[in-house]
Amino acid sequence: MSNFIYGVDFGTTNSALAILDLEKNEVVKVFTMPSVLFFPDLEHGFAFSTGQEAIDNYVKSKSNGRLMKSIKSVLPIKSFTHTVISNKVFKSEDLVALVMKALKKQADDFLGEEVKTAVIGRPVVFSENAEKEAIAQKRLENAVKLSGFETVSYQMEPIAAAYTYERTLKKKELVLVADFGGGTSDFTLMELGANKTHDNIVQGGIYIGGDNFDSKLMWHKGTPHFGRGVKEKFFEKWVPLPLSYFVNITTWAKMNFLNTNKMREAIRKSYFRSGDNPKVKNLLTLIEKNLGYELFQHVEKAKIELTKNDTTDFAFSNEEIDFKEPVSAKEFEEEIIEEELQKIGNYLDEFLAKNNASYEDIDSIFMTGGTSMVRGLRNLFTARFGASKIKSGDNFNSVAMGLAYSYKK
Repeated sequence: MSNFIYGVDFGTTNSALAILDLEKNEVVKVFTMPSVLFFPDLEHGFAFSTGQEAIDNYVKSKSNGRLMKSIKSVLPIKSFTHTVISNKVFKSEDLVALVMKALKKQADDFLGEEVKTAVIGRPVVFSENAEKEAIAQKRLENAVKLSGFETVSYQMEPIAAAYTYERTLKKKELVLVADFGGGTSDFTLMELGANKTHDNIVQGGIYIGGDNFDSKLMWHKGTPHFGRGVKEKFFEKWVPLPLSYFVNITTWAKMNFLNTNKMREAIRKSYFRSGDNPKVKNLLTLIEKNLGYELFQHVEKAKIELTKNDTTDFAFSNEEIDFKEPVSAKEFEEEIIEEELQKIGNYLDEFLAKNNASYEDIDSIFMTGGTSMVRGLRNLFTARFGASKIKSGDNFNSVAMGLAYSYKK
């Protein structure tokens, strides 16, 4: 029997695997990678790459192929039954398994043995719809089996993060764990500290995460440069371009819906009917040149810069597309993502009230996940609890490490 088990955090943006040495009860290594797949266009044969290698290969190929990211977000989508790549059919669980397998191989190679026991993380909510929630969990379970794991347990991601935070405590605390990922915001309220049995755990979550913030930034600052607000002449009437064009370029997952012959032809007609408007040409170029990945890199870059700076530019320049939009942290928080922050704040208020906990009752708030660095979220929690109660650790590896620590023989 192996002396090691894995904690696996398959995330919307990044994934991580922590190796736990059972004898020492210590995490000895953590592997991370972007949750990204790239399938190059090949005349013959089939190939794919994962993680950072996928991104590098996509860039080297000059976007000649199919890059897939935010794969976790399709798990609860009932209508996403499969996709076809190079004449091969892939279900959502097949795509997830490719990333998990790559992480597992790195860890197995590091140890020099194959480990088949793991604690797998999952969000508190995949979807607020019960049917979609069940579909997502089943697909995740299928992906785990396809990845080569045989002895498996599942743990909520914020509870896993709590196990990591608990190792820093010297006394008992009532802790609110807030785990902000690309797709969800999950909350867990539990007592942590010496000799705690972790009874009376309460948890909840809302389907809002960093991808929603990216989407809103793209809607407010990006879509006007791709034709939102432009009109086309249709049967002697000037009408706005179809809203679906712009909805579908505010998320990476939806952008592929425009990259079909039918949709490209529709955009070409809109370009003609708009009087060859250069902004509509930008939209056509974005789709035809497959520039979506690079564009969203700049969206995310602007969001990250606003975690540290009061102002930044959301800028993009490639092919014939060239724009620079200034954006301030104040505008980002109070206008662009204000609705999402309010929903998270309202959910948090309801979550605590439902569980008979006041702000004063909470000893500390452990914020984790890459999205937790967004200043608007920090300000939301500081306003409610006070700055002294806000704690954080490794925003990207806390969950994977906690999953490993939560293993029970």
